[in-house]
Amino acid sequence: MSNFKALSMDSLCEMLCENKKTLIIYHVRSDADAIGSAFALRELLRMMDIPAICACGDEVPERLRFLTDGVQGSVVVDEEMDLDHERVISVDSASPAQLGDLFGRLHRYVDIMIDHHGSGTVYADYYIDAEASATGEILYEIAKNLIAMGRIPQIPPRVINCLYAAICSDTGCFRFPNATPRTFRRVAELLEAGAEQGEINRRLFESKTFKQVKAEGEAASRLVLHDGGRIASVTFPYSSKFALSLSDENLETIIDIPRSIGGVEVAYSVRQPEDKPFFRVSMRSAKEVDVSAICARFGGGGHLRAAGCSLEAANVREAEEIILRAVRQAMES
Repeated sequence: MSNFKALSMDSLCEMLCENKKTLIIYHVRSDADAIGSAFALRELLRMMDIPAICACGDEVPERLRFLTDGVQGSVVVDEEMDLDHERVISVDSASPAQLGDLFGRLHRYVDIMIDHHGSGTVYADYYIDAEASATGEILYEIAKNLIAMGRIPQIPPRVINCLYAAICSDTGCFRFPNATPRTFRRVAELLEAGAEQGEINRRLFESKTFKQVKAEGEAASRLVLHDGGRIASVTFPYSSKFALSLSDENLETIIDIPRSIGGVEVAYSVRQPEDKPFFRVSMRSAKEVDVSAICARFGGGGHLRAAGCSLEAANVREAEEIILRAVRQAMES
């Protein structure tokens, strides 16, 4: 993994205890694992009197602001702002591309990379646990180690809830095969510590905005099955996004439409965020098709059964054809 070194949990925690103004960054189009892990780390550092703020290329989605309310306002850093940080730690971000424009604007290199993705591009000294269902699992172990080191007295309720949300989100409320026995043991400890699982589950999985529902309806109308129903896809051109007055945040769940069809082995969505020849792809696998390997071909990555990437194409039809061809090749190999 390049010239960067792997860190043990002990060495990682020793480094985290260094009193340095810290910028915690995480990937754009952020989910509950990225946000929950970043803000959990922010709280743990501040408990040790270490100044820390979180930053991202995107604002926190409205549906996830319950994780950040009352802690920090905007996470989007103005281009003219002096970040005044002494170190940078990234969480839940498998490659520099996932960090968006923020990566290129940093005053220094990323010092520590904390992640759970099995594929990607290492860009800092790293602690990566590919067997963890979520980066939130790693943060929980960090918190327990800091207690054992005598650096913090306990894990506060806000951190408990952030970590539960992180793990619950990345396991699809424990429906996905990445939820291991170790995951359930850690979650049981979080529940014993007071995690508000009922309310968090409701916010993550049962609460949608009206525009999200509109987006899913449009996606359903654009659903296409390929290869006898083994592959399902949804395209969402900018014209549809504009006509329905939708934001990128409203399109987060459209991948659930093709993935919900029985018999589908690989599902993907291709969406056009702006009126430009640029497209974002989300991909899911129901069987042993490694969608992270497919997405890695386009500079993306993720997990065996959930990954994403972006690509340039003349139009949405061409982008969809490129992805379909790559999926077929992977399924035939």
